[in-house]
Amino acid sequence: EYPVLILLSACGMGIMVSATDMLTLYVGLELQSLAAYVLASFMRRDGRSAEAGLKYFVLGALASGILLYGISLVYGFSGTTLFSGISEAYAGTKSLGLLFGLVFVFAGLAFKISAVPFHMWTPDVYEGAPTPVTAFFASAPKVAALALSVRVAVDAMGPATDQWRQIVIFAALASIILGAVAAIGQTNIKRLLAYSSINNVGFALIGLAAGTPEGVSGVLMYLTIYVAMTLGSFLVVLQMRGDDGQPVETIDSLAGMSRTRPALAAALAIFMFSLAGIPPLFGFYAKFAVFSAAVDAGLFPLAVVGIAASVIGAYYYLRVVKTMYFDDPAPAFAPMESKVEGGLIAIAAVFVSPAGYLLIPVLGAWTMAAARALF
Repeated sequence: EYPVLILLSACGMGIMVSATDMLTLYVGLELQSLAAYVLASFMRRDGRSAEAGLKYFVLGALASGILLYGISLVYGFSGTTLFSGISEAYAGTKSLGLLFGLVFVFAGLAFKISAVPFHMWTPDVYEGAPTPVTAFFASAPKVAALALSVRVAVDAMGPATDQWRQIVIFAALASIILGAVAAIGQTNIKRLLAYSSINNVGFALIGLAAGTPEGVSGVLMYLTIYVAMTLGSFLVVLQMRGDDGQPVETIDSLAGMSRTRPALAAALAIFMFSLAGIPPLFGFYAKFAVFSAAVDAGLFPLAVVGIAASVIGAYYYLRVVKTMYFDDPAPAFAPMESKVEGGLIAIAAVFVSPAGYLLIPVLGAWTMAAARALF
């Protein structure tokens, strides 16, 4: 049933990112979410997994209700659920009902992308769910939900950019700051990566706040690089197993890994430096793309706050590297069982290294073409 649930979730993601109608969007989103609830609680005999699934389901149901209420308001005041019709309604006289609908729709979507203040489920679910499921949650559904948010904002509600930009700026700033500050005291690597994902959503939203093709292109570029960094990090976490085969998730267990597993430590260090946005790694270019789009759109203060928060956020990434390279060695992890996982870690590490800059012309052309299709 595990592969079936992954396929159902992927099918839901495909439906929601290609939807041109609010109801189709909702059906795709719920198909993806329902499969995700079961995946989070897949380890039935593990209390943490069951708790993660229950929290995800209860809070997800609340967010779905908020989103559906927003869709109903938009439909009630525009007379259509088609993106094109909704766009025409916002281009005309903006009634208070339409603006309320916009707020509720964005609130529902903010939960799906774990943007503050709708992030509260993320650390507990990421920690409690099985690590492969957590890696899936942190990449595919999050990227699909962000792509969906971009489509709704630009395609359906483009004429109301000045209204939704305020919401997006608030969510971006709150996510960046809370993600950076809350991650500092974490001792569990999966919880740290959960707050890292919240922080990264904030950076992606900076590009959306620009409301320009360059901003949307920056979001897509950011998501592409983010997926490689996050999946690579979680693949390393999957290798953290004791001699008894049980997963080890504490940051202290990484102590001295540069001496016991030097290749794995080097890969995780690359991912941490890239997530921190330290040049010349590819993660730096991801942040540069969204910051430059924000500056070009006149959102200079937003870019400045984002850069300042990046400096704060770098602390907890560097703490992981310091633990691996400068602390006394902890017991070594069990040998890597899968050469496939080792190969994927190597590919992700090369992608986020300076070698990734060679792909900028291709990725830039693709992301800009996709962005211009929405305007």
